[in-house]
Amino acid sequence: MGIEVRNVSKAFGSFQAVQNVSLKIPTGQLMALLGPSGSGKTTLLRLIAGMERADQGQIFFHGEDYTNRRVQERKVGFVFQHYALFQHMNIFENIAFGLKVRPRKKRPSKQEIYERVTELLRLVQLEGLAKRYPAQLSGGQRQRVALARALAVEPKVLLLDEPFGALDAKVRQDLRRWLRQLHEKLQITTVFVTHDQEEALEMADQVVIMNRGRIEQVGTPEEVYRSPANAFVYTFLGRVNLFHGRIHQGKIKLGEHELDVPGISHADEVPAVGYVRPHEIGISREQSEKTSISAIVRHINPVGPIVRLNLKRTDTGELFEVEVSDERYRELDIQVDDTLYVNLKSMKIFLENSKTEAVAEESDLGEAADSGPVWDEQVAE
Repeated sequence: MGIEVRNVSKAFGSFQAVQNVSLKIPTGQLMALLGPSGSGKTTLLRLIAGMERADQGQIFFHGEDYTNRRVQERKVGFVFQHYALFQHMNIFENIAFGLKVRPRKKRPSKQEIYERVTELLRLVQLEGLAKRYPAQLSGGQRQRVALARALAVEPKVLLLDEPFGALDAKVRQDLRRWLRQLHEKLQITTVFVTHDQEEALEMADQVVIMNRGRIEQVGTPEEVYRSPANAFVYTFLGRVNLFHGRIHQGKIKLGEHELDVPGISHADEVPAVGYVRPHEIGISREQSEKTSISAIVRHINPVGPIVRLNLKRTDTGELFEVEVSDERYRELDIQVDDTLYVNLKSMKIFLENSKTEAVAEESDLGEAADSGPVWDEQVAE
């Protein structure tokens, strides 16, 4: 079942939780609502579920207006972060609950309920645990029970609010892979809320990035990561270094260094910020290009197959981070206090905007830019 949100807003007192949001969720898609705390992602999920009423706008399910319909009419399954299982019921009874409380005319027979719950226990890999109680299960097992209970009523839409937020890192990784496989098998339209960037990028077909009640960008995991619409998306999705400078006549001045900026040209000097991810910075022992910036190694932090280097620029004193493979680290024989030369060709430039967090223009130093709209101003990508 496809979902469409049209110009929806929701306020709680003076706090505007969701502001004029429009979104289309195709049938069978796994979509992530990603953003920091207070960005409006959970409120949007609850609006789709019918647990909150929109102040304005409409919500359509499969082309039909469901804006004012009750939760029960929307045929959604909802999974909470903290499971919300009935502690006095065993696992079988928890999963069967939604079927047993249906009106008598719509209630399945005892045999049908038994078969449905048994099938779901097999699906979520909890066979043999039907008679246990929630307190006797691990966190990951309880979350699977909560998911099975949501699936028992055969929902058209599955909604998950921070489904793995209460679990430790290893269990989260295992459940992410398992849920992705389950979705591919069932093909239920699924929307999940998370503040975990890795979780969204790993699991979702489409990622919706939210901030302050608005949508910043919608796209595939690769699109939002490699082609961020603005500075907020860039900084929110993973580790990033910021280099402050000023742009004048197609060049950005970063300390003592100037770099060409394709696609951005201002007669007057304007403040700008260069964004580059640690793994996109090239390093060498010698200054291979005039645009290379020298920096001193201040700290070395091996993290499995990669090594994180904390560097300090020799011209401005700015600190930044570089990630290199363990092989490259050993090849260069890097030591603390060594001087290295860094290449910032992958840097993206965003003009600073004093009035809002909106980006006026953006450029990738590695290639020429084309024009296109972002936010309410013109952008070069």
